[in-house]
Amino acid sequence: MKLRLIAAFAAPLLAGACANTPAPLASAPARTEQAYGAGMVSAADPRAADAGVQMLRQGGNATDAAIAVMLALTVVEPQSSGIGGGGLYVETSPDGQVMTIDGREKAPAAAHPQWFFKDGKLLSYSEAVPGGTSVGVPGNIALAAKAHKQHGKLPWAALFQPAIRLASDGFVITPRLNGMLKSSAHVAGFTPDGQALFYDGAGQPLAVGTTVRNPALAATLQAVADQGPKAFYSGANPRAIVARVTTAPRNPEPMTEADVAAYEARDRAPVCGTYRQYRICGMGPPSSGGTTVIATLKMLERFDLHGLGKDSPTAWHLIAESMRLAYADRARYTADADFVPVPVAGLVDPGYLAARGAAIDPGKTIPTVIAGTPPGAEKLSLADPALAEEYGTSHFVAIDRSGHAVSYTSTIESPFGSGLMVGGYFLNNELTDFDMNPELDGKLVANRVEGGKRPRSSMSPTLVFGPDGKLRLAVGAAGGATIPAQVIRAIIGVLDWDMGAQDALGLPVIFAPGIDVVFVEQGSSLEAMIPALKALGHDQVVPRGLPLKANAIEVVGGELRGAADPRSEGRALGE
Repeated sequence: MKLRLIAAFAAPLLAGACANTPAPLASAPARTEQAYGAGMVSAADPRAADAGVQMLRQGGNATDAAIAVMLALTVVEPQSSGIGGGGLYVETSPDGQVMTIDGREKAPAAAHPQWFFKDGKLLSYSEAVPGGTSVGVPGNIALAAKAHKQHGKLPWAALFQPAIRLASDGFVITPRLNGMLKSSAHVAGFTPDGQALFYDGAGQPLAVGTTVRNPALAATLQAVADQGPKAFYSGANPRAIVARVTTAPRNPEPMTEADVAAYEARDRAPVCGTYRQYRICGMGPPSSGGTTVIATLKMLERFDLHGLGKDSPTAWHLIAESMRLAYADRARYTADADFVPVPVAGLVDPGYLAARGAAIDPGKTIPTVIAGTPPGAEKLSLADPALAEEYGTSHFVAIDRSGHAVSYTSTIESPFGSGLMVGGYFLNNELTDFDMNPELDGKLVANRVEGGKRPRSSMSPTLVFGPDGKLRLAVGAAGGATIPAQVIRAIIGVLDWDMGAQDALGLPVIFAPGIDVVFVEQGSSLEAMIPALKALGHDQVVPRGLPLKANAIEVVGGELRGAADPRSEGRALGE
């Protein structure tokens, strides 16, 4: 059965600055094409990157820096991530040991497979968001607390200070945030809190350069800084979350304080595989990112991408074909492994991938792609659901002087999440990352809604180790289901095409999510290749403004080189 596509991928929102802005962008360091330093942070906003660098300069490590970045992004990039959402965290020690933490949001205990049905009818995405039905229990604070307890160096409260200052002293509206406030006004301005914070008296988004102060968020952050994570998961904060979700003006949800109090971040086993002479490590379920990235690369291994080069339509055809196969497996099998038996080892098994990838032909397209049967999946009977993820999210990377590295992706799902605000921050709409229809063609969907379950994620925080076992690249991206495609593109750019990380992030993206349509980045060099791709059998090649935003740090000869997606406002800053 062919995978169905039901999500439309919106163009990145690029809004120009107003002619008469109230103030310049304060405290935003000038952009450089590439950053160098003994320690390094790369993030989607320079003020968040600076928060991480402040931790390194105070003697903190990569864990401290990454947490400070996550907290600062809650303030300056409220449309994408923050403490009202969740995240996935991949870390390596200087000796190459990899650990991962799952801070993915959870469905409330009352959730059930018919969660997104109303009067017997399946809700559309636009009917489910904004509102309460989409909100999962946030996980980022629990993730941060676990990571800090295990590996942090600085006092917990110190990590909050840059974010508290940004919230209390004020931050300026950037072109990207202003554009999101315009295009997603129905979500960002869904409640009076959002209206008061980000819109003027006439209901217009605050202009680029306007300074915004968020005292409610400063107070929330100060409470968690002073009292620890218990201030987030017990007491006033969960009471406020539950009150807002259960009385939402649209789609109220039966979340309880017990749901919030019960949340735990989980240590998970990393998913690792090899690509040529390199070891690739990422996140396992509920993320689909690690298996999708590794599987795509492994199926490409037998082809000479280096010889073909980045300007070859054949190279991009091969990438698309491998991606189609990996995404088809992702759709059928990946979900929360605490609820569904996910054949993780089988999905990245070299023998399975060699057999699955044997169908890839440099001269023609596989007519129809379906999920395979990896080892461990022989007795599973699952449906092939639709692709329905929205874009959003934020990725950041930190490496300290010792070589300790963190790759961390944080999200509230789509822009401004559920539109519901509590304590100065937006609550996520992460439950729409479940497949909203629990059954197709008489078969259950692995990623169906269940009480206490974590929705599947495309987040792909990734670490790449060289033949010597030392870290070569830390990378990740934002952009919903396109995230694995962006990471794959970056890794191929660095490892196969001998590019620096900054140039690799600037490469165009091809996105082939297991269906008969291949999306190519609009306005990129791939558009000129459409006739060649069609000649290879890709009947539907669609130029699309994909939601792209990646960050990376590479290690070259012991030197750290930070990179940020040239499409974004992101920056890499050295210590």
